[in-house]
Amino acid sequence: MTFIMQGGPVFWVIVLLGVAAVAVFFERLLHLRRAQIDYGDFLKGVCNVLENGNREEAMMICEETPGPVAAVVLTAIRHRQGTLEAIREAVDNTGRAEISRLERRLASLAITCQIAPLLGLLGTLLGVIQVVLAVNEQAPVVQNTSLTAGLMQALVTTVAGLLVAIPCHVMYAMLMVRIERIVLDMEASASEIVAYLTKQDTSML
Repeated sequence: MTFIMQGGPVFWVIVLLGVAAVAVFFERLLHLRRAQIDYGDFLKGVCNVLENGNREEAMMICEETPGPVAAVVLTAIRHRQGTLEAIREAVDNTGRAEISRLERRLASLAITCQIAPLLGLLGTLLGVIQVVLAVNEQAPVVQNTSLTAGLMQALVTTVAGLLVAIPCHVMYAMLMVRIERIVLDMEASASEIVAYLTKQDTSML
């Protein structure tokens, strides 16, 4: 604990950044877990309801299901009376909005990955400056405590910056992999529901 207390103010800034990054990670992870569904089963259920002519029930199922898959399917059903181009445009707009929601607050993780090592470097330089000042002020006799304090600040902040940046990189990569899977499911479901609605409208002619 003693060496932690010698980290200086920069060390505590790094610690606060790390705590905030962990909070963002778990909040986003829970959100993405709720958003990821089995889109095949979901689409099958919605299409079965539409086959029976229960459009309102199908829309209700979409509204009660979290995630971008349900959102794009709901948009397609709402615009089913429009042209194919109008349906696709509406679905694309909804898809972009849903991707933006999925990526919300991820920028803070990416920024933390970049800032933490820089703050560690800043702490290192401040520690070195402290050592140099101690040497200049107390030369020719320099107390070991003065040198040790500066060196410990330099080392602690460097290690802290890396200990925050490395896990942040891992957390960011984990979240991006989940988002990519959800986006792929969303794009597949959007294509399938548009094709289904187009086919259904064509068969009614």
